[in-house]
Amino acid sequence: MFSFLASFLPTSYLLPGWLILDTNPLIGLLQGLVGASGISVLCSLFRVHLLIEESWKEKMNEGTSSGKSSSNPMRAKHGLFGVLQFLFVTGILATVGSRVASLVVLEFCLRAVSGLLTAGPETRKFLQQLLVQSQFSLGCAISCSLHFLHEGASQRWLCLLLAAALSWYLAKKSAALLHHVVALYKLHSSQRYCGICISLLTSGCYLQPMLCRIMIIAFSVAVLAAVSIINQQFLSATEALRFWTPLTICYTLLVVYMQEEQHRLPSSQAVLNAVVVRLGGLMVLMLTVGRWADVFHILICFLGEASCLIPNMDLLDAASSQDEEDFINYARRAHRQTSQTHVKQHPR
Repeated sequence: MFSFLASFLPTSYLLPGWLILDTNPLIGLLQGLVGASGISVLCSLFRVHLLIEESWKEKMNEGTSSGKSSSNPMRAKHGLFGVLQFLFVTGILATVGSRVASLVVLEFCLRAVSGLLTAGPETRKFLQQLLVQSQFSLGCAISCSLHFLHEGASQRWLCLLLAAALSWYLAKKSAALLHHVVALYKLHSSQRYCGICISLLTSGCYLQPMLCRIMIIAFSVAVLAAVSIINQQFLSATEALRFWTPLTICYTLLVVYMQEEQHRLPSSQAVLNAVVVRLGGLMVLMLTVGRWADVFHILICFLGEASCLIPNMDLLDAASSQDEEDFINYARRAHRQTSQTHVKQHPR
């Protein structure tokens, strides 16, 4: 139906080719809805993990003066702002083409692997920051995976409609879980009469590893889909090699540079600088070997990254501050134990 109506639009002389969507608008909207729902589930579950971790640390620090509450970063994003953000991310993911979404996925995977190899003792902190930074990349991963898996299906929109309904249901349930934990977890975990909070109390430590495993599976499928989508654009192996060689070299050097920058700057500032540099480098590359549609979609990706990162900068700060609090508490406990040992060895 959309293709029949689109045939009457005079796009050939009114709109340039780089402003025309590469997929059916309904298909793109459903893919964007699934991607935005995946981002919402990730943010909700990660906030639940941080809240459980904070509650556990408060219990550990009850007898000391270092018990400091930082519940503000784990507040739920709800209301009109949350709805507008969800709709905006859905529109961005629906507009971004499958080719640029594939490039975003490949760039994120390269950055994640290189970061894990160079993280060293800060692996836990890097994983938490990576979960926050992966929001828009996860949406692109879901979009290009759905594009690849449903390509050529006769009733593609029905499959995507079912996927969108299920993903929206999961997003609503995850948001409801977050609101419940924010409001009642401390009371219910101490009283031990709520099944949800008791389950989180006993098995909440497995929430972040579960999220990491899900992300690995999602991006593994997305990498295969991304390589297949990009290779469809080339007529010969020579053209493919001419595209992949500068892309690999440029992004390997760029990732190494950004890893060094991230150690020198605060976490939030380093993430924003990394987004600008990465997408800027990708746009320069597309100006060289790409098309105008790719450049336009990369500019849209700037808005997508900003709409995902800026409202959730508190998660980055929470991940960094929690590691700092762990180190401070560990140092204080070590100093106290050393003082007690010294007193026992030299009694008066």
